[in-house]
Amino acid sequence: MAVAALSEGPLDHRYRGEHPIRTLAYLFRGDRWRLAAAFCVFVVKHSPVWLLPLVTGVIIDTVVLHLPLRRIWIAAGMIMVVLALNTPLHLLWVRLMYGSVRRTGTALRSALCTRLQQLSIGYHNRVSAGVLQAKVVRDVETVEQMVQQTAEQGLGATTVLLGGLVIIAVRTPEFLPVFLFVVPVAALLVVRLRLRLRTHNETFRQEVEYLSSRVNEMTRLISVTRAHGLERDALRRMDTTLRRVLTSGLRLDLVNGRFASLAWVFLNALGVTFLTAAALVAYHGLWGVTPGDVVMLSAFLTTLTNSTSTLLGLAPVISKGLESVRSAGEVLQAPALEENEGKAGVTGVRGAFEFQGVGLTYETGGRPAVRDFTLAVAPGETIALVGASGAGKSTVVNLVIGFIRPTTGRLLLDGHDMNELDLRTYRRFVSVVPQESILFEGTVRENVAYGMENADEEAVRAALRDANALEFVDRLPGGLDAVVGERGARLSGGQRQRLAIARALIRDPRVLILDEATSALDTRSEALVQEALGRLLHGRTTFVVAHRLSTIRGADRIVVMRDGAIQEIGGHEELLRRGGVYTTLHSGQLA
Repeated sequence: MAVAALSEGPLDHRYRGEHPIRTLAYLFRGDRWRLAAAFCVFVVKHSPVWLLPLVTGVIIDTVVLHLPLRRIWIAAGMIMVVLALNTPLHLLWVRLMYGSVRRTGTALRSALCTRLQQLSIGYHNRVSAGVLQAKVVRDVETVEQMVQQTAEQGLGATTVLLGGLVIIAVRTPEFLPVFLFVVPVAALLVVRLRLRLRTHNETFRQEVEYLSSRVNEMTRLISVTRAHGLERDALRRMDTTLRRVLTSGLRLDLVNGRFASLAWVFLNALGVTFLTAAALVAYHGLWGVTPGDVVMLSAFLTTLTNSTSTLLGLAPVISKGLESVRSAGEVLQAPALEENEGKAGVTGVRGAFEFQGVGLTYETGGRPAVRDFTLAVAPGETIALVGASGAGKSTVVNLVIGFIRPTTGRLLLDGHDMNELDLRTYRRFVSVVPQESILFEGTVRENVAYGMENADEEAVRAALRDANALEFVDRLPGGLDAVVGERGARLSGGQRQRLAIARALIRDPRVLILDEATSALDTRSEALVQEALGRLLHGRTTFVVAHRLSTIRGADRIVVMRDGAIQEIGGHEELLRRGGVYTTLHSGQLA
């Protein structure tokens, strides 16, 4: 085996366990100049909203006080120019802001998928696929919606507030303290609302993730459920979960509604009070306030009130979005990584394995899954692992693949400790044929040549021929381009398994894992698959897990396991002559 030094670059997007706002800033750092340009464009395109009350006040004063008419033409002309620029500026805003959001969302999904590929098999066994799917799809979409809505509505409300306050400070500075009172009170309400909503949003998000997990489970069990008439039981389980989501969602809505209503009543009551006071000041001729100023202040108060209400309304959106950032962060900062960084890369494999007192105890504790496992395997040798359920066969196979690493002892590959190797590079020389072949929605060609971009049609057909699959593939509508359906649903079990063997053959592996590869097949399909496996095994180091002992007669050595330890090692006939554990297993199957 050849090894080479290999280093891994950091993820493009790495959650750092900090506040979600800082995480968002980190994610958007590549588009910061586009975002700055988008902000400038937005201020100009949105300026009519906060300029219009000023223009209205100027026009009212011109009419009431009989001022020069050119004031009307200047004010109206200024607004018309800005309005004419709105459409091209809005399109530029969309291109800059929404483009940045979409790119960042795509990059975040890519980072999540990358992390999922790096996390250990143990992590994937613990966390439901439905939950992970929700994080990649739903949570990233929620983050995108939060940023888009906050940018569009929040930036609009903020520019109106700032622009309005500047104009009021210049035109009627006596009223500025009143407006400065409205904004801090509204901000206080926003802060209180966010603090109350965070817990409710987190609870609701967890309930939705649990629902996603339940739906995923229900769809996988449809055939079992329908076959046994258990539809009512399945629906009863789902109804319980749906009621929990309903209760959590209603509780969140009530909190949102309570605060939104209180804020609306407060702001509008404040508006009526202020308008009355301004009218009385103008009526009595105080502070030089004109009728136009009253109209302007009234319009500004309505505009600023609506802007503040908009900011209040964004609080649930922001709180929900930040919770989704935390949710995605749970994956991006998950510590259960397969440790490969900085380890030696594998450039070639002969296929010699040496187990030196290997033991493994899972994190859940309890009895060791494998203990004192010692075995030397020569290149090209076929090793069969047999024993009752729970004997440790699958754990040994997972050690060979590198999904898990020994907690005691050493496992050597071609004389190198596998703990010191980058197992991703090693797996390029490994193929696995599982009990249930895993096919994806795609064509025969795509499934067989998965990960082999350079495989031509001749190589695909040769692999199918050696796997005894070409005869049925040629009969499919479309041949190599026939779609197999989700999880290979359009094919029989034997056909799916032969495609899995063809996928293994085209990779020309040096190490082969067969995990109950024929146990679920009928007699004819098993014969075809066994014949194909015979070609696949030739010249490769092979580990076979089998319950059906008749399928391993030709193995070079059979390792009989019980309670995680080796009980017997030998050939089929040799073990039968000993009359030990293997003989008992064999006799039980014959019976």
